[in-house]
Amino acid sequence: MSEPDPQVLRDLVDYRMPFGKYQGQRLLDLPEAYLTWFKQKGWPDGRLGMLMATAFEMKINGLARILDPLRGGE
Repeated sequence: MSEPDPQVLRDLVDYRMPFGKYQGQRLLDLPEAYLTWFKQKGWPDGRLGMLMATAFEMKINGLARILDPLRGGE
């Protein structure tokens, strides 16, 4: 099993949703129900889809809080 890419973890905290109902919200802060909807309909292409799928997996497995230190003072 390979180590997680630190840039992916940083992007989960920093990258913001570029469109839709939650435009401007950090990917890791997207509601689980919204991510579930995308999982059923299909993730966006490219890096955005990969990051959203990763955020979804982290949320459903209770791992999202491990990224809290990367959020800084938030």
